[in-house]
Amino acid sequence: MVASYKSSDREFEAGQDLFSLGKPCDSIYNLTEGWVILYNLLEDGRRQILHFALPGAVLGFHPGDSAMMTYGAQALTDVTVSSIPHKALLPIVKQQPEFGLRLAWLIARDCSLAFDRLTSIGRHSASKRVAHLLLKLFIRYRAQWPGNQIEEMHLPLTQEDIGDATGLTSVHVNRVLGDLRKDGIVKFHYRRLQIINPDKLIDVARIDPQLVLSWIR
Repeated sequence: MVASYKSSDREFEAGQDLFSLGKPCDSIYNLTEGWVILYNLLEDGRRQILHFALPGAVLGFHPGDSAMMTYGAQALTDVTVSSIPHKALLPIVKQQPEFGLRLAWLIARDCSLAFDRLTSIGRHSASKRVAHLLLKLFIRYRAQWPGNQIEEMHLPLTQEDIGDATGLTSVHVNRVLGDLRKDGIVKFHYRRLQIINPDKLIDVARIDPQLVLSWIR
């Protein structure tokens, strides 16, 4: 979508910030390859992962010409993005209104995913939070290849990343993953995630199967 109007492609290595918390961002980025985390930092230095961006996501959109970013975006893997300067957006939308609608849809989709995960963090037990996160990432990953019934994926997260995304310690995450493995639900080893029993995972995550279908769409 953004690639048709891009000014350039940019590459970032794993660990690099695409844009930083508290600093201006003069472009929007369409993620074409790799994974990106959106994060915030607490006063004590702890990190809260707000969202995991997968290929197709639009990053860096904000209201105002000189607004400071209220969150950072860091490459979780090596990534490639297409960029469009913010100053070019208005002329593009005037010429191609469907571009603005598509951009709004992508942003609304990511907001919906983030709100759903926020509810999970605020209201669910540790096992439900982790199950919810793993299931959502697995389905979003698989949805990139419609019709491909994969049961295993490369999940470039550490247990610390999962903890930062769910509000849990690494020790607690390790315990939950161990329980899910012993119950024959999932295996997560060397950044490979295998869903052994998807129905049980949905049940542990306490997710409506219809919501799962909406993520795929």
